[in-house]
Amino acid sequence: MTYTTTKPLTFEEFLKVCPEDGIYELVNGEIVKVDSIGAHKSVSRFLMFAFNDEIRRLGLDYIVDKDIAVRTYTSGGKEQGRRPDVSVIEGRIWERYLNTYAGIIEPLLLAVEVVSTNWEDDYVDKLDEYQRLGISEYWIVDYLAIASRSYLGNPKVPSVFVYQLVDGQYQVTRYTGDDRIISRIFPELELTVAAVVAASVRNPVFLKNRVSGQVSSFV
Repeated sequence: MTYTTTKPLTFEEFLKVCPEDGIYELVNGEIVKVDSIGAHKSVSRFLMFAFNDEIRRLGLDYIVDKDIAVRTYTSGGKEQGRRPDVSVIEGRIWERYLNTYAGIIEPLLLAVEVVSTNWEDDYVDKLDEYQRLGISEYWIVDYLAIASRSYLGNPKVPSVFVYQLVDGQYQVTRYTGDDRIISRIFPELELTVAAVVAASVRNPVFLKNRVSGQVSSFV
């Protein structure tokens, strides 16, 4: 659903008038509602549990949250307001926003997008915007293998693409099946693609302590 405005909105204007009855993004000056199915939300929650477990275990000064409004820019310089499904941000940056309603304008450490039917937004538009913003790591979690065969191969299989920023450009690694997902932000994380896919059909609370890959045995 798109809310038509009389003129294109800036990011600051978007934050002031954004409806509170759901999740919305600012896309090309317009307010666009972001809908997701239950399985999508389960995958997001599962990843939040996994990241938070690592943060507590290692005593990292990171904050994990969902649907944070992040200001990005298109190649043409237009402001966008994105809300990654999962965001990881440094604690020192998070503290600057504790008493405000402002969106985040600094780069996140990690942004995760769980792919829905509008998959090109994640694979193309957000990829470009997150790279331009300088987000250190970007995950595209295509647990339903929705994207085209040019990304997923033939036959298409569920995949996690991890983009890591190197000299201002993203370098990508694709993971499938029982591959352990390698993260620069969480280098000791024991998480497989199979475990992530399992979260789409299982209670993420039940799975959260089984992120080392054994979960794939009962999918």
